[in-house]
Amino acid sequence: MKTIQAYRFALDLTPGQERDVLAHAGAARVAHNWALARVKAVMDQRAAERSYAVPEELLTPSPSWSLAGLRKAWNAAKDEVAPWWRECSKEAFNTGLDALARALVNWRPSSVVGVDVGITHLAVLSTGELVDNPRHLAAAHARLRQLGRALSRKTGPDRRTGRRPSKRWQRTSARLGRAHARVSNLRRDGLHKLTTRLAREHATIVVEDLNVAGMLRNRRLARHIADAGFGEIRRQLTYKAQWNGGQLIVADRWYPSSKTCSGCGAVKTKLALSEREYECKTCGLVIDQRLAQPRRPRGSNRREWPGGSTWSQPEDPHTRAGGREA
Repeated sequence: MKTIQAYRFALDLTPGQERDVLAHAGAARVAHNWALARVKAVMDQRAAERSYAVPEELLTPSPSWSLAGLRKAWNAAKDEVAPWWRECSKEAFNTGLDALARALVNWRPSSVVGVDVGITHLAVLSTGELVDNPRHLAAAHARLRQLGRALSRKTGPDRRTGRRPSKRWQRTSARLGRAHARVSNLRRDGLHKLTTRLAREHATIVVEDLNVAGMLRNRRLARHIADAGFGEIRRQLTYKAQWNGGQLIVADRWYPSSKTCSGCGAVKTKLALSEREYECKTCGLVIDQRLAQPRRPRGSNRREWPGGSTWSQPEDPHTRAGGREA
């Protein structure tokens, strides 16, 4: 275990130096607090305008969060906010603005994203983003079959007779192992990039509790499911959400999410797998099933989805609030 040591230093200041240090520290705090209040006020104003259905292009312009943008705004308002600013170095105010700019870069809004994994698309997010499935194993399948057949024609080891493998068998076996390792590394790299991005950009991630072991018993889909790495996505999101201060919500496996309307919450009695578009007879919503699936609320009584509304999960899984069925 690595131990990180820290050192504390005390400054032996004269009374005049102490006054200057305190004045510059206060100046940095004033600039930081003023810029933070300005950013928060604009965010609150935009949120209020959205509640009145104001279009995005007509919302109050959002201020720049960069150091250059904050410094420009501060220079325009410093005579009114801090008329004594000439008594301190300009770098004191810049220090407070720089700390705020770095904090805003690392700050994440309390966004919630639903993730629905699949084969056609590796993941469909509730924001409408479709993450393509690279299908690394399928792309390398012909190459792996060629190497496997070549290996079978070489003289391999035999434990019964004590026969040692030929040099050609060893070379072909090493090539086959490198091909499998390349597929594994490409899959791992893609999954890590996806899960890291989700954990950093969203405070709450909702995934479905899939029976991956049971899905692998399907002989037609087992190879594609294993290639996608459904279980690995959930495993990585579990610890990465904790690392980034977020939370991972695992939805109930038996919640009828596929039959639930993402517009009004109505639940269909029957839904065939061949229906690729969800049509709600209650509110008239027509949406692609791939986009509707991750937007449906699961596993919580009240949840707000990006681009959607606030939901209340019905107590009866077969009906929505109000007792009506779609």
